[in-house]
Amino acid sequence: MEKKIDFENQDSFAGIIFKMKNATQEEIDSHLRVCSGNFSPSLNEKVNINEYSQKIFERATTFEAWSSDALVGLVAAYFNDFENHIGYITHVSVMSAYQGIGIASELMKECIKYAEQNQFKEIHLEVRKDNSLAIQLYKEIGFMDFEEKDDSVLMKFEI
Repeated sequence: MEKKIDFENQDSFAGIIFKMKNATQEEIDSHLRVCSGNFSPSLNEKVNINEYSQKIFERATTFEAWSSDALVGLVAAYFNDFENHIGYITHVSVMSAYQGIGIASELMKECIKYAEQNQFKEIHLEVRKDNSLAIQLYKEIGFMDFEEKDDSVLMKFEI
C-alpha cells in the first residue's frame, strides 16, 4: 500500500512517501542498523538485529516512510492477538536526519487507523522510562500509561 500524505509543511516532507508492508527483510535490517545508536542502550546491544529484522519482516505489519529508495522511518506492530483484539507495537524508529518533522507521528497514526479498520480494541507498546521524547509523542497521539516495569512503562491506546 502506497500513500502520499498532504502535510501543512510540504518542505519538511518533500519526497517522503508512506507505505505499508513494502520493505524487504534486508531493508528492515539496514534501517535497524542505521537507527541502532538512537536507542539507549543501542538496539544491537538488546537484540540480534538480523533475527529481529527477520521476525519483523515475517510476522509484523510495517508502516514505513521512504525517501527515494531509503527506508527512513519504521513502525512495526503485531496484529495477531485475535482473542483479545490487542495490537502490539514492537518497534518505532526514524533515521536521525529525518527526526523532528512528524514522521513517527504519521506512522503511528497509520498504525492506529489499521487497527481500527481491523476491529482491534487496543494497541500496546513498551517504552523506556527515560525516553521522554518518545513518551511525549505517544501521549500526544493518545496513548496512556497502564503499567510500570523496572525501567520501562507499558502504554496503551484504546480504540
